[in-house]
Amino acid sequence: MNGLVIGIITGAFGMAYVVYGRRQNRIVPVVAGVLLCIYPWFTDNLFALCGIGALLLAAPFFTDF
Repeated sequence: MNGLVIGIITGAFGMAYVVYGRRQNRIVPVVAGVLLCIYPWFTDNLFALCGIGALLLAAPFFTDF
C-alpha cells in the first residue's frame, strides 16, 4: 500500500516537472519528470522508492541545464 501511495505522489510531481520543463525549454526537469513517473514500476523496496524519488526531485535544482 505504501508503494502505491508513493508511486501516485511521485507521478504527480513527475508530471509537474514535465510540464515545467517543456514550458521553460529545459531538459533536466523533463527527464527527471519522466523518470519520476516510470521508476516506481521497477522498484519494490520502500526505502529505495523514497531515496530514488528524493534524488530525482532534487536533480533539477542542482543542475544548470
